[in-house]
Order: sequence, then structure tokens, then C-alpha cells
Amino acid sequence: MLNYFLKRLLGLIPTLLIVAVLVFLFVHMLPGDPARLAAGQDADEQTVAMVRAELGLDKPLPQQFVSFFTHILQGDFGTSIRTRRPVATEIGERFFPTVMLTITSMVWAVIFGMGIGIVSAVYRNKWPDRLGMTLAVSGISFPAFALGMLLMQIFSVQLGWLPTVGASSWKHYILPSITLGAAVAAVMARFTRASFVEVIQEDFVRTARAKGVRERVVIIKHCLRNALIPVVTMMGLQFGFLLGGSILVEAVFNWPGLGRLLVDAVQMRDYPVIQTLVLLFSLEFILINLLVDVLYGYINPTIRYK
Repeated sequence: MLNYFLKRLLGLIPTLLIVAVLVFLFVHMLPGDPARLAAGQDADEQTVAMVRAELGLDKPLPQQFVSFFTHILQGDFGTSIRTRRPVATEIGERFFPTVMLTITSMVWAVIFGMGIGIVSAVYRNKWPDRLGMTLAVSGISFPAFALGMLLMQIFSVQLGWLPTVGASSWKHYILPSITLGAAVAAVMARFTRASFVEVIQEDFVRTARAKGVRERVVIIKHCLRNALIPVVTMMGLQFGFLLGGSILVEAVFNWPGLGRLLVDAVQMRDYPVIQTLVLLFSLEFILINLLVDVLYGYINPTIRYK
């Protein structure tokens, strides 16, 4: 297991290098001149040229990439073109709200998604199953931005129960976390149901029932662990997608997180912030998948990594 873990960590290097190249090319293909945006629309060409030289954008692209990647390896993420503050400071101020929003969304999505999936599997082809799967399909089909605006209209504008913007109290997390986690809960419900239905039909479950074991014990002790093996993999993937999906939700709720920072950076062609955030999201996604693989090995002892 340790050798496998170390090999996967070493595999991060070429992956992140490829991501760095792609995101560097992407941001430089975006329309618009960041030097012009930084200098102001009324600035003359001489001022724009001075700003471009100050930002290092007057150098050839290969030289800019080498400088960018070298500084990244040294832990220097550069300075934001938009705010003139260190990128590390910008990200540090926005990191905690995004992580907490993602964790909150994932926790309730797993609890409700797995709960609905288990109930649907136990009562398959009956009304609880039909109701649960109807909710799951609705959660997958309804766009996140539309759900967010609907929730704000009902619970904030009409009823006045919950705030719409900010992240200073636990109430601010309710609507964004529901919006962000709805699709994940729906996917978890469908995936858990499919896994449980397959496990319930296994011979060892029939044997346990034939011995007179209580149904609750059969579900929790015999079915749950075996059904969780593929579900854990899905949980890891969904958590990674939540980090990326938070961009849209943060824009809807004006959430002070990394997603909102990325949107603002793209609008202002803030190259250092865009490049660093995309690399950060990629690294988080890769590390989450690595953690899922390790957990998969512990849950399923038949798996042996080399």
C-alpha cells in the first residue's frame, strides 16, 4: 500500500505539468488584454505598454510559462493583476468558505442520498421506492442556478427566513449547501439503490434471512458494508465535482469563496489567479481520488495495490 501511495504521489508531477501547460495556453487564448484592463480603458498606449512590461506580458510565451512554473514550484503564485495583492493571500481569504460549503453540501447529500437509496432498495418497486427515485430524478434534472434562485425567492424574499448573501453564520450555509448538494444527493440515492439491490440478492443475504436474523441486522451488518464499496468511489468523485460545481453556486449567492474569485479573475483576465486556482482545483481532485483508492482498499480487503 505504501509503495502504491508513493507511486501515485510521484505521478502527480507529470499530471500537474500537463494541467499547467493547458491552463497557461487557455488563459492566453482568452479575448481581451489584461494590461488594458489593469491600466484602465482611458489609458493611452504608452501607459498600457508600461503596465504590460510590468506584468511581464511583453515577453515570449515560452519564457512566460517557464517563469510562471518556476515560481509555482518555489511556492510563489505571483501577484493578482486585479487587486495587486499576492495570489496566495487572495486564495487564503477565500479558501475556508469554499471548503466549508463543500463539506456541508457533501455531508447532507451523503446522509439523505444514501438514506433514500437504502429505503428505495429495501422497498423496491413499492411507493417509497417510486417516491425516492422521483426525487432523485428531479434533483439531477433541475439546474443548480435555477434551484438556487428558487430557494432564495421562497425562503429569503417571500418568507424572510434565511439570508441570501454572506458567510458569517450557519444560516448563510443552508441555501447554498442545499443548492450545491442537491444533484449529488440525487446521484448518491440512485447509485446506493442500485448497489443495495445487487447485494440484497446475494446468497449470503438469503442465508442470513433464512437463519432468522432480523431484517435490520441484515441490512446494517450484512448489506451495508458490501454495498458501500462502489458507493465510496462515487462519493470521492462527487466531492471533487462539488469543488468545481461551487463556482456556479457561489456566483448565484455571491459567496465569498474560490469560485467567485475565479469568476472575477476570468472577467478581468487575471492570469496569475486563474492559473493558480485551476492548478489548485486539479490538485484537490487528484488527491481526493487517491484518498478514495486507499479507502477502497481498506473497505474491500480483496483489493491489493502494488
